[in-house]
Amino acid sequence: MKMIDFPEMSFPIQGIDEVKIPRMVRIRQNYSRDRVEDLQGSLDEGFSRLDVAAQLKGKRIAVTAGSRGIPHNAEILRIICDRIRAWGGAPFIVPAMGSHGGGTVEGNLEILRGYGITEEQVGAPILAGMDTVRIGTLDDEGKTPVYCDRYAAEADGIVLYNKVKPHTDFRGEHESGLMKMMAIGLAKHRGCSALHRRGFDTFADNIPKAAKVFLSTMPVLFAVGVVQNAYDEIAALRVCAREDIPETDRELLRIARERLPRFLFDDIDVLVIDRIGKDISGEGADPNVTGRGFMPYFKDDFHTKKLFIRGLSEGSHHNACGLGLADITTRRCLNDVDWESTWVNLTTNMMIDGGKIPMYQNNDCDALRVALRTCPRIDYSQARVVRIHDTLSLNEFEVSEAMLPEMRGTGNIEVLSEPYVLSFDRDGFLADFA
Repeated sequence: MKMIDFPEMSFPIQGIDEVKIPRMVRIRQNYSRDRVEDLQGSLDEGFSRLDVAAQLKGKRIAVTAGSRGIPHNAEILRIICDRIRAWGGAPFIVPAMGSHGGGTVEGNLEILRGYGITEEQVGAPILAGMDTVRIGTLDDEGKTPVYCDRYAAEADGIVLYNKVKPHTDFRGEHESGLMKMMAIGLAKHRGCSALHRRGFDTFADNIPKAAKVFLSTMPVLFAVGVVQNAYDEIAALRVCAREDIPETDRELLRIARERLPRFLFDDIDVLVIDRIGKDISGEGADPNVTGRGFMPYFKDDFHTKKLFIRGLSEGSHHNACGLGLADITTRRCLNDVDWESTWVNLTTNMMIDGGKIPMYQNNDCDALRVALRTCPRIDYSQARVVRIHDTLSLNEFEVSEAMLPEMRGTGNIEVLSEPYVLSFDRDGFLADFA
């Protein structure tokens, strides 16, 4: 890892003494809460519709494991591997996460361990490598090569397992999900870089094209797709046959868009996010939630004058992709960044502006006051401040007292507390959101 020790920062800011941090209240946003209660039963029902048992007997089967956080991740992988063994196959896990984890074997394994995915937990060996096999070429202008992880390419069969969700940098019929797992996840650092060099504006066309090449050349047997609801629970769990993967991926993306947690209001002065990370979103904090992204179409989704990012999630493994979208952060957050891993990821996806370092202050209190001070035409007594744990956690969070009237005016928001003063420790830091 490559860390930087940023120095303490102190500089004069005219008018900072006039800034008053508003009192906050805790609220709850209510969403649809459909969820899969019985993972084993749901998967078994899906497996029962497959006609693949004869193809697995005595065969080595690669099962993909990605870098996105999924509830009950290791449990689902174990159920998949158990079923493959019951059909007579020999499953093994392949990390399928493109350039994540710094584009290294150890980085991939560290991410999997963070999700509890170990050989002991899933009951199958993990074969991690960065070697790839070229399996075809796109018919695009650049004749982009398509790659597959060597371990997966040499297996007798491949089972795809991934979360399906809206992407943070492009929009199309297929975004983050089963098709992208084939096009980029299993392509490792090399193949991921090849597709990214064409630019995110080509992804809506090139992801399905690369997946089509993959399906026509690789022994994909079936797929398992997962969708989460706004409470970070599994809302949909689908098992589909090889030929149904494109349509299943398309349908799960539609469900994921409907279940995506969003703010039920708009126009705030300062948004405080406790943590960002690759386990939360490709850009650390989902621009579908914040309105802050590297692509212009996210800027119309939600409106925030200033974004303050407090820190990184444990599951990010110090990858700070997305921190460059912040207006301000803290020294502690910057000192927690592995700049090597972050910049490997950013150069691969061509979004090097994501590696910009925001202004920082020595603690949370100072950073929040500077964020408020730099909002134009603001009345500090009426400041609109929102604080969330992360962009997956939009059930319960904090809003400033000035926002109370509109909170009480909607049937989907509950006010859970009386106004209170934010509590900072002796060093000026907020306690982690609970």
